[in-house]
Amino acid sequence: MLYDEIKKANVQAMKDKDTTARSFYSVLLNKIMIENINKREKGEQIVDNDIFVIIQKTIKELEDEKTNYQKVGNKEEVNNITRQIEIAEKYLPKQLTKDEISNIISKLDDKSIPSVMKYFKQNYNGQCDMRLVQEVLKNL
Repeated sequence: MLYDEIKKANVQAMKDKDTTARSFYSVLLNKIMIENINKREKGEQIVDNDIFVIIQKTIKELEDEKTNYQKVGNKEEVNNITRQIEIAEKYLPKQLTKDEISNIISKLDDKSIPSVMKYFKQNYNGQCDMRLVQEVLKNL
């Protein structure tokens, strides 16, 4: 499971005294634990797709943080955040391209926005950015 892989990487980062990787893994593991608690309250278990979503959200947060550090000219933090994003992206599956998303949408019977979004959330969660799906759908 992806969670175990991340825990092992966290331990390795501690052994390597890699503070940048360590801080990323700490944040990610905390978010995964919170999601796991929320799932257990509903009687569900966390799966890799849930972790993919958490990683994607974390990357978006890091991108925003990176932008803010770029505005104030803090290059050291920008480099740290860039490295954290690279670490995070290693755990994501291959992302669908606009063409692949367009092909999938064209094969669907119901091309209404709610239907398409629900389909992608159920079948491709973590493999595509939902904003990109919506953008491709609007352009069809």
